[in-house]
Amino acid sequence: MEPEDARKAVRLFSDSHGGGSIKMFGGEPLLVPNVVRAALEEARDDPNIRWVYLSTNGLGLDSEWIEYLSNYPKGILTISMDGSPDDHRRHRRAVHDDVPDTYDHLMVLRPQLLKMPRVVITQTIAPATAYRAAENFEHLVGLGFWRFNFLPGYYIPWRKNQLEALQQGFDGIHQRITNRWGAMERTYVRNLFTWAPTPFFNTGLVVDSDRSIHPSNVGLSGALDHLREQTQIGTLDSPPSPQDIERGARTVNGLLESALPEKVWASTHAVDAALSQFCRQLYPHWARYKRRRDAA
Repeated sequence: MEPEDARKAVRLFSDSHGGGSIKMFGGEPLLVPNVVRAALEEARDDPNIRWVYLSTNGLGLDSEWIEYLSNYPKGILTISMDGSPDDHRRHRRAVHDDVPDTYDHLMVLRPQLLKMPRVVITQTIAPATAYRAAENFEHLVGLGFWRFNFLPGYYIPWRKNQLEALQQGFDGIHQRITNRWGAMERTYVRNLFTWAPTPFFNTGLVVDSDRSIHPSNVGLSGALDHLREQTQIGTLDSPPSPQDIERGARTVNGLLESALPEKVWASTHAVDAALSQFCRQLYPHWARYKRRRDAA
C-alpha cells in the first residue's frame, strides 16, 4: 500500500462509514513504516477515529517508534508473544541469518515497552504448546505485562488431546487472572470487549494493499488468499456502501466452510468455543473487580 492510499482509507472510513477504531495488520505492518505513519497521522486529529491498533511481532520496533507511539494519543500497540523463550521461538524462527531473534529483541525493548501507556500482549496458543498455555501466561505476567489478548490457533487442525490441553490451559489462566483481580492487581483482557460473527477474522471496511475493499480480512491468511476475489466488494476509487459491507459480511462464513477441510473448520469452532467459554467465566469476576476498583 502507498502512504496516500492509507490516508485515503482512513478518510473513507471516517467520512463514509462513521469512523470508530482502525486496525493495521499484515503480515507485518512495520515492514512499511511510512504507510503506518501515514495512517496514524491521518487518524490523529479526526474526531471520528477513536483508537488505532497496530499489530506487530515487534521486530520493527525501536526507541524512536516507542517514543512516537507513547506520545500518540489514540495508539494501542499489540505485540505477539507466545510465552517462554522456547515456546515463542518454536513458531517464530528467523528465515534469514540477518533477522534478529524476536524474543531477544523484545527483551531489549522491555523496559521501554513497560512504560508505554497502551501495550497489549497477544498470547498466541498453538496446538503443540497448548498444554503449557497457563505456564506461558505466567511467564508473560512475570515480565511485567498486564494487558492481554488470547489467540488460540484458528484455521488449523487440532487433535482431541490438544483441545483438552487448551481447555485446561484456559482454566489455569482463568484462575490466575481471577486471583489477580481478587488481589486488586491490574489485569486487562482484550477478548472480553471484542466480538465478531466470523471466528478470528474482523468484519467491516477492510482495505487491502492492492486498494481492493472487502467486508472481512480473511485474506490475511495465506491459505485463504484465493477467497479475496470472491469477497471483494469495491476499491478505494469505487468504494462500497455500508450496506454492501453488511451484505458481504454475511457470506463470509459460508465461503470459509466450503473452502476449508471439515477437520479444520470443526477445530476452528472448537477453539473459538473454548475461548468464548473462558470469556464468559471471566465476566462476573471482571465486574466485581471493576466495582471495587471504581469505588477505591
